[in-house]
Amino acid sequence: MFSVPLLTTTVTELAPLWGSAQKISLPRPLHPLSRVGKQDKSKTQIMETKIPNMLPNDESALKIQENQLKVRNKSKELNKNPVEGFSAGLIDDNDLYRWEVLIIGPPDTLYEGGVFKAHLTFPKDYPLRPPKMKFITEIWHPNVDKNGDVCISILHEPGEDKYGYEKPEERWLPIHTVETIMISVISMLADPNGDSPANVDAAKEWREDRNGEFKRKVARCVRKSQETAFE
Repeated sequence: MFSVPLLTTTVTELAPLWGSAQKISLPRPLHPLSRVGKQDKSKTQIMETKIPNMLPNDESALKIQENQLKVRNKSKELNKNPVEGFSAGLIDDNDLYRWEVLIIGPPDTLYEGGVFKAHLTFPKDYPLRPPKMKFITEIWHPNVDKNGDVCISILHEPGEDKYGYEKPEERWLPIHTVETIMISVISMLADPNGDSPANVDAAKEWREDRNGEFKRKVARCVRKSQETAFE
């Protein structure tokens, strides 16, 4: 759908190298309290006070390891089965929570031909909460603030919108993946939302001077993205 001639070369050449999956060692289960020597009551009392404090920590560590495994498996899956329109992978093999993505400007849009670099930062409790996305390549768009932060519904915290603009189902859900995020971002490039902007100036130009100043600024960003894509 979003394939362009540049995709078969640029995305393949730029796709980050991902490390092989690492075996994750889970914490040993706690010994039952009944195994503590009954003759030494002081030791039994010590164990009784320590066990409640240890369980939450072990459960938390286990949950983090499960989340890490999910993130690593998703990275391996995208490496094995790349999706048209973008490339994604770990910035550093030792940090599963920071990804780099390269988005090809969708055809028949003002962003066509661009190669836009962005970072995805996953929270430790992913997929319960959404990642943050920030464009590293300069981009002029109503739904990307001037610092590069992406503002779209799918990346907003789950639950009710206190302002009433978004429905819960439009916001983050644990079923969302890197693919659904990227599809939403590509759709955002093709069809900006000027009614709920992160960049007010870009939104104003989009509404009032789309084929003038807005188009010129986007074209400059596209050219710059092509020049810096291989850096």
